[in-house]
Amino acid sequence: MKASHENHHLYNNRLRKFARDNRNGGTKAEACLWKYALSKKKLGYTVKRQRPVLNYIADFMCQDLNLIIEVDGSIHDSPEAQEKDRVRQRELESAGFRVVRFTNEEVLKNMDSVRSVLAEVVREIEVGRRQSL
Repeated sequence: MKASHENHHLYNNRLRKFARDNRNGGTKAEACLWKYALSKKKLGYTVKRQRPVLNYIADFMCQDLNLIIEVDGSIHDSPEAQEKDRVRQRELESAGFRVVRFTNEEVLKNMDSVRSVLAEVVREIEVGRRQSL
């Protein structure tokens, strides 16, 4: 099933409490990304934090673009975690999402580059939509 407005972008109500807990206890990198790049329509679109989708909680989601933004800390460095991330990303992409990943270090040390990447991804999605019309 592909994510769409009609199916609430595959929102998973069973994970709502966990997502709320995550919003209240996010990482420093997530807080910085939110403050400097994503809040108040800085991308030109509304972005939601800790959004339950499928069987996961996405760090950030822009429903209008079917875009998921993940911030990976050192917990994602192990081979097991990397394999789980690959499976997760494959499932999200199969559902119609574009997934963009940044490391904590990228967010904390190079916000300008992160914002540039996000702006380019938004442009690519917008162009792709115009071409498909």
